Amino acid sequence: MFAGVLLLVQGVLGMLQGIVGIAEDDVYGVLGNYVFKFNTTAWGWIHLVLGLLLAVIGWGILRGASWARVAGVALASLAVIVNFVWLPYQPVWGFISIAIGVFVIWALCSTDPVPGTR
Repeated sequence: MFAGVLLLVQGVLGMLQGIVGIAEDDVYGVLGNYVFKFNTTAWGWIHLVLGLLLAVIGWGILRGASWARVAGVALASLAVIVNFVWLPYQPVWGFISIAIGVFVIWALCSTDPVPGTR
C-alpha cells in the first residue's frame, strides 16, 4: 500500500509539474550551461506523461494488480533517472522526487507479492 500511495502522489505531482512546464516557459530556470538542457515545454511533456504513467501504476498497485509491481519498479527507476537529470531546474523537488522513487523501489522489492509465499 505504501508504494501504491507514493506512486500515485508522485504521479499527480509529476503531472502538475508537467502542466506548469507546458503552460509557462519561464517558470523553471537552469543553472548555467547544462548538458541535458531542454526547453521547459519538452520537460513539461516528459513529466506529464511520466506522471500519468506513475499514477496509473500506483492505482494498479493499490488495486492489487500483479503487473503493477514490476511496472512500478521499472517506472520508479525511470522517474529517479529523469528527476536526476531534472535537478538543475528544480533542485529541492528533484531530490524529494528521487527519494520518493527510491522508497517506492524499496517497498516493491522488499515485500511479498502474496502474504506467506516467502
